[in-house]
Order: sequence, then C-alpha cells, then structure tokens
Amino acid sequence: MEISIQGKRALVTGANSGIGASIATGLAAAGARVCVNYVVAPEAAELVVAGIRQAGGEAMALQADVSDAAQVGRMFAAVDQAWGGIDALVNNAGVDGPRARAWEAEPEAWERVLRINLVGGFLCAREALKRMVAQRGGVILNLTSVHEKIAWSGYSAYTAAKAGLSMLTKTMAQEAAPFGVRVLSLAPGAVRTPINRPVWSDAASLADLLTKIPLGRMGEPEEIARVATFLVSDAASYLTGSTVYVDGAMTDYPDFAHGG
Repeated sequence: MEISIQGKRALVTGANSGIGASIATGLAAAGARVCVNYVVAPEAAELVVAGIRQAGGEAMALQADVSDAAQVGRMFAAVDQAWGGIDALVNNAGVDGPRARAWEAEPEAWERVLRINLVGGFLCAREALKRMVAQRGGVILNLTSVHEKIAWSGYSAYTAAKAGLSMLTKTMAQEAAPFGVRVLSLAPGAVRTPINRPVWSDAASLADLLTKIPLGRMGEPEEIARVATFLVSDAASYLTGSTVYVDGAMTDYPDFAHGG
C-alpha cells in the first residue's frame, strides 16, 4: 500500500535531528509540505530542509521554543502566512533532563522537562486545533514513549510528562472528533539516535538494553517515521485517541526479561 499525503501542510517540532528529522523527511517524501521546527542548531534544521528540497519536496525551517506560548503563536502564524493553514502537527520536541531520583531532583530542572514535553505539546496542539476544528479536518500526532507506560528510575519528570501527554491525547481526541480531527500518540521504544549514542555505542550498555527488547535490536529513526507517516495519512482515518507503540515489544520487557 502506497501512503500519500500529497499537498498536506505539516509541522514537526524538534525536527532538526533524530526522530524528528526522520519524520519530517518521511512526510515530505509522501508529498507533504513540511515545516521543520527547531530551537537551537539552525544549521541542522537547514540541512533537513535542504535534503527535502533536493529530493523534490517543499520545506521551511522555523525557530520557536515550544514551551513559550508567544513563540508558538508566532510560528503558527508564519505557517499560516506561508501555506494558509495546517493539516498535520507532529509534537516531537522533547528532552529527558538530568538523571536524579525524585528527592534529589532540582525543581527547576524537573519543571523544565514538563514545560517542554507536556506543556509544549499542549501549546502547539492548542494552536493546531484552532485551525483544524475550523476547517473540520486535520491530525495531531504526539510523540510519547514507552515510558508513558514503563517506569524509568531517575527520570520521573520525563515519565510523568509522557504519561500526561498520552492522556492529553485521549482527551483532545474526544473533544476534536466531532469536528473530523484525529489526535494520536506514537510511542517509540529504544531508537538509535544521536541522543542515545552513549548507550548504543557502549557494548555493555547495549547488551543490557537488548535484554529488555524481545525483538533483539534497537529501532531506527526511519522505522518511527514510516509509522508516523501512516498515522497522519487517510489510511489511518478510523484511528484516533490511542497510543501506537513502536518498540520491538519493549513494553513487555518486565515479563520477557524474567522469562515470564
């Protein structure tokens, strides 16, 4: 089955590297016009845009801190000016924050993770929904994580934010469904991205990680991008309000790891 989103207007946050860059490239390859959002490293965002254009697609880069409502508003206004609206939002921007047990965490650092991962997702979805509800169509895809379901010691802010984003997805999907708007979550497992390099480049760390993945390997960013492209396309038109796990069955690892 060929997936096409020809002519759709898409915005991918945090799209200057890793999974976000792969999703932006994948959406463009399926025919979408793609806005590559970034907050730092503009040169990386422009490389993603250049790659899309070289492949015959249409793209632009826009800087905005998704945790800042004013910056988010300006970003969506720029998309309006360029393309007259939006058909797909992929909320990918996120950070895991410094590792610390809950009682040792600095409140400011803990809150920053929630501001970016959860509040940022809400602020972008809020702007997108204003437009999608009015046009009676559109898709919002929130990138959560297997850690919306699996606890992760040392990263309570990250897990809380991802679990919160999952419930936000369900609530927004319920609210937006009567207007023809779909809202979904995509939860990656362990993916081979630059941010995870310390894990997959160390033989011992990688071996330990693979014991938690029944499929026996890490995922690649392009595998997440292919599922994301499907979810925002009309091929997934009856799918809303749920989380799709792309994790090699990592969410089963507590039982798997103990032979259960």
